[in-house]
Amino acid sequence: MFASLYNLAHWLTQDPHEAEDLLQETYLKAIKGFGSFQQGTNFRGWMYRILRNTFLTSRTGLSAKMTEPLDLEEENSVPAASDTPESMLLVRADQQLVQDALEKLPLPFREVILLCDLEEMSYQEIAETLGVPIGTVMSRLSRARKAMRELITTQVRGTSK
Repeated sequence: MFASLYNLAHWLTQDPHEAEDLLQETYLKAIKGFGSFQQGTNFRGWMYRILRNTFLTSRTGLSAKMTEPLDLEEENSVPAASDTPESMLLVRADQQLVQDALEKLPLPFREVILLCDLEEMSYQEIAETLGVPIGTVMSRLSRARKAMRELITTQVRGTSK
């Protein structure tokens, strides 16, 4: 769970040091507030909710500033034998398009896409984590995906001119 929480913290803060601080504060709050956790409920959702609320009340979350994009290339990735430099460049360009579009989304849209598509949470888990009705989750996710498509289309058209 640590890696998943860090991943979300990193996407929210867009800074590795801020993400580490946010994660540390999240764990401290979870330990202090563990008495409020109800046995039999979703512990994962509870932790994500603490992380999100901590982010929203932090100086980074309040300003929701944009910083340098994350490097999507994995350190230990080894290309398959059939990969050519051209195909690898195209894959990297596609990843960059998606990353750039995701970073341009408003925070509520970015949150639902990250929780649904990257963390593979159910709509119910997302609703509990964000403290919103499940219908709001579905609506935000639909709008976020539409905005992603529009942003990517705009970026592709802009680079093909």
